[in-house]
Amino acid sequence: MASWSEFAADEPRLADGIRLLMQQYGPGFGYLATVRADGGPRVHPVCPVITDEGLFCFVVDSPKRRDLERDGRYALHSFPPEETDDEAYVAGRAQPVTDPARVARVARLGRAAPQVDWRLFEFSVDVAMLTRRDQGGLGQPGEGHGSSAVQVWLDPVAARRSGDATGVPDRRPARRGRHGFDTRRPAA
Repeated sequence: MASWSEFAADEPRLADGIRLLMQQYGPGFGYLATVRADGGPRVHPVCPVITDEGLFCFVVDSPKRRDLERDGRYALHSFPPEETDDEAYVAGRAQPVTDPARVARVARLGRAAPQVDWRLFEFSVDVAMLTRRDQGGLGQPGEGHGSSAVQVWLDPVAARRSGDATGVPDRRPARRGRHGFDTRRPAA
């Protein structure tokens, strides 16, 4: 799993595009998907903090925090812009940050209120995606409004891990589960 800074060093333009969409309203704003104890999805609005050091989120005592503490898998999606259908998405694993100096540094940057019962998580990046849509004219619903440009980054280390024992990525066609996810990849 790559850190945000490792991802940004590998794909700086993609990382900048994702950062701009996540922070389009000033502080970060997006939707965090976590995994409930029964395996189902849970989605929450959050305010991610993106720095040169990493991708972080302060999470108050809540179901989403318990989800992250139990099963660190997450997906983070940008809030939709008012003028386009552009979107940004990252997914990976969340880990609690325990170093007090690092917590204090990110709290200062994210303006986290010290009296609130929050815990800081750092999000690794296994997958990053940015979609830009050309808004070529106004039409009726269902009509094509232009083209989409999609950029996807996959952590090369995670891709090697998900391949066979030789480290070669699995090239079989994806098996799509009920919600469209590739079901070949192990959940843990």
